[in-house]
Amino acid sequence: MTALAQPSPRLFQPLRLGALELPNRITIAPMCQYSATDGCATDWHMIHIGQLALSGAGLLILEATGVSPEARISPFDLGLYSDENEGALARVIDAARRYAPIPIAIQLGHAGRKGSSRPPWDGGSQIAPDAPLGWKTVAPSPVPHAADEDPPRELDRAGMDKVRDDFVAAARRAVRLGLDGIELHMAHGYLLHQFLSPLANKRTDDYGGGLENRMRFPIEVFDAVRAAVPQSMPVWARISATDWVPDGWDIEGTIALSAALRDRGCAAIHVTTGGVSPAQAIKIAPGYQVPYAQRVKAEVGLPTMAVGLITEPQQAEDILANHEADAVSLARAMLYNPRWPWHAAAALGAQVAAPKQYWRSQPHQFKDLFLQARFGQR
Repeated sequence: MTALAQPSPRLFQPLRLGALELPNRITIAPMCQYSATDGCATDWHMIHIGQLALSGAGLLILEATGVSPEARISPFDLGLYSDENEGALARVIDAARRYAPIPIAIQLGHAGRKGSSRPPWDGGSQIAPDAPLGWKTVAPSPVPHAADEDPPRELDRAGMDKVRDDFVAAARRAVRLGLDGIELHMAHGYLLHQFLSPLANKRTDDYGGGLENRMRFPIEVFDAVRAAVPQSMPVWARISATDWVPDGWDIEGTIALSAALRDRGCAAIHVTTGGVSPAQAIKIAPGYQVPYAQRVKAEVGLPTMAVGLITEPQQAEDILANHEADAVSLARAMLYNPRWPWHAAAALGAQVAAPKQYWRSQPHQFKDLFLQARFGQR
């Protein structure tokens, strides 16, 4: 009798995001590096993105990238609003493409009232608009993120049109760069999340008040970006499922927004939480955000990425096997261990892509761990 082949762990099965097929379900979440010069990628990005591209993950999403200078979180954020930005990032992407087959997407965002900030290792506080490297921030309403910060300027219709058009221009640059997907940042308290949350949005026009009005501008941005790029390029959103503050944005709003985006051609929902208010009270535990991804997956039906203290291979496999999400997204765990997918494949009895220059590092007890695929050209 011939033994039946063991099914591949779900973590290492392919996943489709629209027309894009991921080789496995490990996603590298966007992680700001605060290491750009005037929005341009530097040698740090060459090192950072290069090592992550060799990780064997199924998808690499580049860090939050400002669609204009004032859209950046800090003066040192990556941007995609000029030819210089595009050329600098092209150098990095081309190098990664030369040696790694990993799909690469980009997260496009606008910081809104959380812009003009110092890097986290410098405290992360706001830089005053009249200080060196600072600028006046914008938001749906003139309400500061923290009480001691400079109030943002409320966006009028012309300002909102500029933001939308900046997203479109950056998306077109992403197409020229040959990137594989676009994630729109509607989370973590940045501009599109500010429109969604009643804690930040106090408008009395068609873009404030009830849920439908607060969703209107983020949906307009999505529609504009979706229309501006080829249908073969998936566009999806990262959404904070809750503000962790009473009377703030919540999971019910997230489900409504996700359904609206699904109907407009959204390819996936990347589910995170928090970020819009210093008053947030987050209950942190392993996989603490996964239940939100599970609800979005169950009620909306789009491919869903779960993130938040997912650190162990079996934990990730169980999330997928229990249909709590379609992919897991790692950020700090991947910074700490850029070979996490290799170790996960070894632990779960799967195979993972690795460059031939590293094949001889395979431990003897894990025979055929590395897929000898189109990885590395030299």
